[in-house]
Amino acid sequence: MVNCTEDKILQKGIVLFQLIVYIPTFFLGIPLTMTAFWIFCCKLKRWTETRVYMINLMVADSFLLFALPFVIYFTKYNHPTDNLCATIENIYFTNMPMSILIITLIAIDRYIAIKFPLKAKMLRSPLKSASTCVFLWIMLIIYVYLRRKFYPNKEEFCFQKDSTQPNYLSLFFIIFWFFIPLGIVIFCSVQAITCLKKKMATSPYETKLMQKAIHIISVNLCVFIVCFSPFYIILLLRFAVDFAGACSLLMKVRASIQICACLANFNCCLDAFCYYFAAKEFQEFPSVFPTCISMRFKMKQSQESQPPTDQVMI
Repeated sequence: MVNCTEDKILQKGIVLFQLIVYIPTFFLGIPLTMTAFWIFCCKLKRWTETRVYMINLMVADSFLLFALPFVIYFTKYNHPTDNLCATIENIYFTNMPMSILIITLIAIDRYIAIKFPLKAKMLRSPLKSASTCVFLWIMLIIYVYLRRKFYPNKEEFCFQKDSTQPNYLSLFFIIFWFFIPLGIVIFCSVQAITCLKKKMATSPYETKLMQKAIHIISVNLCVFIVCFSPFYIILLLRFAVDFAGACSLLMKVRASIQICACLANFNCCLDAFCYYFAAKEFQEFPSVFPTCISMRFKMKQSQESQPPTDQVMI
């Protein structure tokens, strides 16, 4: 019979690793997020789609930062699954899917702004962005409520899955909350970069703007893949291990999940770079840049539609 009991030495090492990662994440994340809130809520004058998305991303990061001290304590001291545990788990598990969905919306918004500059003004607006974010928050809250109601946490300790029963709801969660958004983000980012490279710049300013836009999109895509992919791939592996009943791999997979979760949660600090780029560049990129392309395209259409005339000497 295969032994599925917990390796206490391994678990102590994981707790130490979490402390090493989460304490700097907490103390760096709070001032960075507060500064970003101040800039995006008070300093910027004009509301844009990017500003709406970034503020919602900050709210999601704030949920994680609030929950981190509880996560450290609950994991270290094997806190039982009581009402406090359920509340903190709801707050904690809201951050990652909401961050992923908002980053996906940002990628779609950029894609529309670059690929369809003439239609962008009709398809995009701060009000539409805010409405979409509100819809996502409501859907996520409903999901968390239904998950708690129909799939109550039967584990002994908080933030620990000890049972080896495969959770099919978690499989849906992995596919819907990550792998589908991952495909969308990759598609929109690659298409946007390809489109920018094909654009003909008419001034050094436009050339510089295109280069910065390509750099921002590339960095954001890499951060998204590096931070979130390992965690969700390991979650998928955990489902496979539970489904196959491979207890010999359970402890290693569980340890990998906790390590990858640290990397994914550190994303709330890396988001500060997204805030910086958004405040510095995307005030121009999603509005001024597509507008320049649109105006140039309209001028070209207008010139082509005019009938040829004889030269007039003045």
